[in-house]
Amino acid sequence: MEPLHIVVCPDSFKGSLSASEVASAIAEGVQDAAPGAVVTRLPMADGGEGTLDALLAVWGGTPEVVDTVDAIGRPTSARWALSPDGRTAVVELAEASGLPGVSDVPLQPLHAGTRGTGDLARAALDAGVAEILVCLGGSASTDGGAGILTGLGVRLLAADGEQVPDGGEGLASVASLDLSGLHPRARDVRWRLAVDVTNPLVGELGAAQVFGPQKGAREGEAEFLDGALAHWADVLLRETGASVAELPGAGAAGGVPAGLVAVLGAETTPGAVLVAEAVGLPAALADADLVFTGEGSFDSQSVNGKVADGVARLAAASPTRPPVVVLAGQVLLPEAQARAAGIAAAFSIAPGPVGLDDLISRTAPRLRDLSAAVTSLVLASRG
Repeated sequence: MEPLHIVVCPDSFKGSLSASEVASAIAEGVQDAAPGAVVTRLPMADGGEGTLDALLAVWGGTPEVVDTVDAIGRPTSARWALSPDGRTAVVELAEASGLPGVSDVPLQPLHAGTRGTGDLARAALDAGVAEILVCLGGSASTDGGAGILTGLGVRLLAADGEQVPDGGEGLASVASLDLSGLHPRARDVRWRLAVDVTNPLVGELGAAQVFGPQKGAREGEAEFLDGALAHWADVLLRETGASVAELPGAGAAGGVPAGLVAVLGAETTPGAVLVAEAVGLPAALADADLVFTGEGSFDSQSVNGKVADGVARLAAASPTRPPVVVLAGQVLLPEAQARAAGIAAAFSIAPGPVGLDDLISRTAPRLRDLSAAVTSLVLASRG
C-alpha cells in the first residue's frame, strides 16, 4: 500500500501560534500516528497580516528590509519578500502602513496614509520583479491607495498646483494627477491585490462607513472620508477612465484597490487563493489522501473567502478530491454548513470547558494530539 500523502495547510491561530507553528504541530501529530506518511507542510494565510511570514516559511530565505515611514509619516523600517525564482515580490500593507505600527499614539483617521507601502513596492520594482502581490489587511488609513501611488512617484495636485498632503483628508482637495514621475516599471508588471472583502469603495458598505470607525474615525469623520473617497473616484475616472466607486473589493484596506486598479491596472484576488497559488498548494493537493487546515475560530466567515474555504475549493477540484479536516480553537459553524462548504469534519482542540488562557498556552500539544487521533482514524478506515 502506498504511504499516505497528507497536506497540512493551516492559517495562524491569532494570539497563540503562527501558521508555520500550527503546521509543525499538526505534522508532528500525523507522524506520531503514521510514521511512514508523506507530509507536505504549507502554512497559509488569507492575504492579510501574517501573509508575508507564511510565504517566507514556505519559500525560505530572508526578507528584504527598506527604510520607510509608518502610516503617520514617522521613520520606520519594513519588510518585503522575493519568491525563490526572483519573479514575484510580496508586499504586506500592514508592515509599513498598518495599525500595529501606530498603536503607541492616538489614531489619526484623517491623516494616516499608505506612502510607506509605496516605498516597499518601489524597492520591489527596482529589484526587477515581474509581479507584485500586495496583501491588504490591518490598514490604519482610508486614503484610497493614494499614498502608495505617491510612494511610486505620482503627484496628487490641488487646484492651485500644489501637492496635497497624505491621508484621506487630502483626497478631498485633489484636482488632478501628475503621472510624469511614476516609476518607469510600475505599469510593466502585474499587480495582484489580496482582498478578503467585497465592499465597494463608497456608500453605506464602503471603506469609510464600514471600516473607518476601526481606524479611529469619530462621528462625522467617516462621512467626510466617504465623501473624500467619492471625490477621489471621480478624479480617477476623469484621469484614467477607470470606474472604481462600485468595484467589488475596492473598499478593502481603506480603499487601496481603487487607486491601484485605476492607475496601475491592478487585479483583485481572494487572498486565500492568491496565497495558495504562491505556495504551490494546488500541485500539492493533486495526489493528497487527506488535508488538514485550521484556524483559531472556525465560523461562518471561515467558509466565505478565508483559508478553510480556499483549501476546500482547491481540494474539491483536485484529482484525488481528498477530505478536508479543520482543527480549530473553537468550532462555531454547524456541521451541515461545514459539509456544504466542502469540509469533511471540524474539531476543536478544547478537551472540554477550558479557559482561554489555558487553551492558548497548550495549543501546540493539543493540535498534535488531535491530528494524531484523526490520522489514526483515517488509517483504520483504509484497512
